[in-house]
Amino acid sequence: MIKVGLVGIGAIGRVHLENYMRLIQEKTTIQLVAICDVNPDRLKGITPEGNIATTQTDVGAFGFHEYTDLDTMLASEKLDYVDIALPTYLHDTMAIKAMEKGCHVLCEKPMALTAEKCQRMIEASEKFGKKLMIAQCLRFWPAYEYLKACVEDKRYGNVTCAYFFRGGSTPRWSFENWLLKKEKSGGCLLDQHIHDVDTINWLFGMPDAVSTAAVNIIAGSGYDAVSTNYYYPDGKVVNAQDDWTLEGDYGFGMIFRVNFEKGNVILTEKGLSVNPNDEKGFIPELNPDQGYYHEVKYFAQAIENETPIVTARPESTKDTIRIAEAEMLSADRNGAIVALQH
Repeated sequence: MIKVGLVGIGAIGRVHLENYMRLIQEKTTIQLVAICDVNPDRLKGITPEGNIATTQTDVGAFGFHEYTDLDTMLASEKLDYVDIALPTYLHDTMAIKAMEKGCHVLCEKPMALTAEKCQRMIEASEKFGKKLMIAQCLRFWPAYEYLKACVEDKRYGNVTCAYFFRGGSTPRWSFENWLLKKEKSGGCLLDQHIHDVDTINWLFGMPDAVSTAAVNIIAGSGYDAVSTNYYYPDGKVVNAQDDWTLEGDYGFGMIFRVNFEKGNVILTEKGLSVNPNDEKGFIPELNPDQGYYHEVKYFAQAIENETPIVTARPESTKDTIRIAEAEMLSADRNGAIVALQH
């Protein structure tokens, strides 16, 4: 049995919690035994709104041990790993503390506020001999996994052009409004846009350079709308955009359009479609589960089976933060091209 402690029951923490409850009901070897949040209301199932739909399932029936302090939880429980779903500015310190106390760590994205802090997390993982994985959920999302396979096996040739977008309303629901404080979240660029930065890194590797146009709309929040061009030696055109000021009835959306030499793969609100140049287009069959479910199972099974983390290596997710830092620098310089070291 893999015993887990979940730290943080806010919007994304609730998503993790519901997937653990599902895994318990499925009678897997993954057992969430303890939950921790500084806000006692979260332990009662009272969750803020967010851009991911969750239910208000009564967690009391599962008998989780409840804590409002991580140190107490670590001292009181014998855990195989800790799942950290806390605000970004706490990721590095809390992850290092958990590894120091003998726990593997699954940590929400983004890895940390800076690449330097990411490196400290990696060094702690090596020092204490504990697995570390960042929950970059799109690496486990079926539609993105399909795209990854198309890129790797070149079934439609090489990529010539790629576009990614996500956006929604301003996240005014976070605990103590941390998401709208640049020093705690990194703004839209590091909190939300980071999904597509990571996807581009995962699909194509580190770009040679980036150029970013971005705007600050909400006082103190950092950049709220972002558009980045990524430069690769083969000349493919790659762009990613994000905007978390889409109010009214917009809701939330994530899409991509990737064009290959012999076809294109498109994700819209209707789902994934594939359009070969010389054949009839089709909708591929995909696993219906979201990436959150798959990432939790992947990490727990890596611990249980003593296998390495391959899909989301911490060194790779650190590179994602390096790219994001270059984007911030470019935006600060009004879109100047910023080179990245490989």
